[in-house]
Amino acid sequence: MTPSAPADDRLIVAMDVPHAVAGLELAGQLGDAVSFYKIGLGMLTGGGLALANELKQDHGKRIFLDMKLFDIGATVEAAVRGLAQFDLDFLTVHGDPHVVRAACEGAAGSDMKILAVTILTSLDRADLDAALIQPGDIPDLVATRAACAFEAGADGVIASPNEAALIRALPEAENRLIVTPGVRPAGADKGDQKRIATPAAAVAAGADHIVVGRPVHQAPNPRAAALAIVDELRSPQAVAPNRP
Repeated sequence: MTPSAPADDRLIVAMDVPHAVAGLELAGQLGDAVSFYKIGLGMLTGGGLALANELKQDHGKRIFLDMKLFDIGATVEAAVRGLAQFDLDFLTVHGDPHVVRAACEGAAGSDMKILAVTILTSLDRADLDAALIQPGDIPDLVATRAACAFEAGADGVIASPNEAALIRALPEAENRLIVTPGVRPAGADKGDQKRIATPAAAVAAGADHIVVGRPVHQAPNPRAAALAIVDELRSPQAVAPNRP
């Protein structure tokens, strides 16, 4: 599975499969078409950390561990310090400043990037109202949470493609990462996502990486689906305005 040619690591494929064996099978199908994988909570009890380590150490893949950690500062710091030993590339925590600061302390001395979750892409304003989140338009709330996370030390943020341009325009966002889930190729099923965009639109809006799961691993030919997304990322439509 080691790439024979450079893959486009702007594409992160979500390992939304039941267990590590299925994850290795998917990675085998994708081969050198994909160099970056996301492993989330759904895989945690199915050998997710072991899969992350095998893909990283044995196959040269980059790994995004999507844990969305949230707790008191000391607990977050300890958890992140433990995860940092696995030589992972990205780790998510919730974007509350005290969580971000603690995570950055835990990651100190490693190359692991701390990404802060702004507002989940599966949520809309009605969901936020039900959770008693303060009033306001979601893009404005996301931009505010992103700025606070950057000020607390986050290396990047997780946000929907709809807010990527607003975040990229923030002074605090200079040299920081924007990673966008909720990306669906044209014509793909939206699933449980509510704030979505195509791969090209997400990158053009300022995303550094896009996360795609079901449109790849549920495709009849996952490798072909991944390669189609890579082609779109390299198309003129994906060029971000005013960025090299």
